[in-house]
Amino acid sequence: MDEKEELDLLTEIKDLLESKQYTRLRQKAAELNEADVAAIMEELEDTEQFKMFRILPKSMAADVFSHLEVDTQHYIITSLSERDAGNIIDNLMADDAADLLEEMPANVVKKLLANTSPETRRDVNHLLQYPEDSAGSIMTVEYVDLKENLTVTQAIERIRKLGVDSETINICYVLDARRTLIGTVALRYLLLSDPDAVIGDIMHENVISLNTMMDQEEVARQFQKYDFIAMPVVDNENRLVGIITVDDVVDIMEAEATEDMEKMAAIVPTDKPYMKTGVFETWKKRIPWLLLLMVSATFTSKILTSFEDALQVCVVLTAYIPMIMDTGGNAGGQASVTIIRGLSLNEIEFSDIWKCVWKEIRVAFVCGITLASANFVKMLLLDRKTVMVSLVVCLTLLCAVLMAKLVGCTLPMIAKKMGFDPAVMASPFITTIVDALSLLVYFGIATAVLGL
Repeated sequence: MDEKEELDLLTEIKDLLESKQYTRLRQKAAELNEADVAAIMEELEDTEQFKMFRILPKSMAADVFSHLEVDTQHYIITSLSERDAGNIIDNLMADDAADLLEEMPANVVKKLLANTSPETRRDVNHLLQYPEDSAGSIMTVEYVDLKENLTVTQAIERIRKLGVDSETINICYVLDARRTLIGTVALRYLLLSDPDAVIGDIMHENVISLNTMMDQEEVARQFQKYDFIAMPVVDNENRLVGIITVDDVVDIMEAEATEDMEKMAAIVPTDKPYMKTGVFETWKKRIPWLLLLMVSATFTSKILTSFEDALQVCVVLTAYIPMIMDTGGNAGGQASVTIIRGLSLNEIEFSDIWKCVWKEIRVAFVCGITLASANFVKMLLLDRKTVMVSLVVCLTLLCAVLMAKLVGCTLPMIAKKMGFDPAVMASPFITTIVDALSLLVYFGIATAVLGL
């Protein structure tokens, strides 16, 4: 639904809640998609959210719950009775239940799991044992597996039994007696095959799988590479332990992109939405990098101080310092963002560093000549500066762009090689380095050309 339809629906639901027309509200909710109901609930006050959730038909409550924001899930699950909360967790997919419980206090998790089925406790505990952001932590254990000696008829009957509680039945996974993954078979292929055919004879044997310890960012790359809607997850002995579906990968890609953007803006990453993050918490996420960058910027001040006498002799040079520093910072930011993106998509490897450097040198030279020429004409005609002063500023501009492109190109690649996130070496950090280098070059050229 579009924004106007959602707004009208939100107004209608608020009116039904205020007038206590709960039967009508339940009927209205039953007509909507679960994701739309969750989106509307996010716009309600806490008490209204809880009341709305209690009114939902039981058949859709768990699906609506899985679409809610984490904070809303925590509020609702802790507001329900332990028995009702246990029922909700039982009806969630195992990976969604594990994600919910992972962020909650241990004593609360213990109480909630005590009211769930043994199967749910087993599945959730199994998922919680894997490191955060690994394939094992985001997989689901609800899938359809088939033995290689089953016939097509027996396989379809098994799908009927397990399919209701499975994340997907489009692809079924074939296992041997040791639960080793040996093949896959598509549901549509089963429906078109001879009922007496044996699964081991018709399965697809070239299986592409993920390891439980694979990082979630690499998981997303594998989905992008192979265009699958689901991929099996195996342990070190190639035994099937779960699957990851494309809806989970979309969430991973969004989370990873958000994390990179925050790091590139010199912000400590957070999982909470902006509007639900308090002022003090936001301060804690931003202040570390601001302090670091402020301290590192003191080098710029020391350079200016050391050339204070030169500036007094030729005061006009001071007016062009901000322009040179800003241009260098912008040029470095362009290079770093391009390289960081290439690294994240595996388009660039550390072995390509010299190719990247050579390319950036050529780009920087062309950009620097263009900027310096335009600025030279501007300083002579509009600013009415001397040729020598204009030459100093424009030569520095060319050097600043060259240095900025080189620093912006190499630092992210070096960071990746050392095991750091290359996004850390983004615009703010690079700008600080380029500013200091640009000032050194500026005063060096000024001293040589103007004899300061």
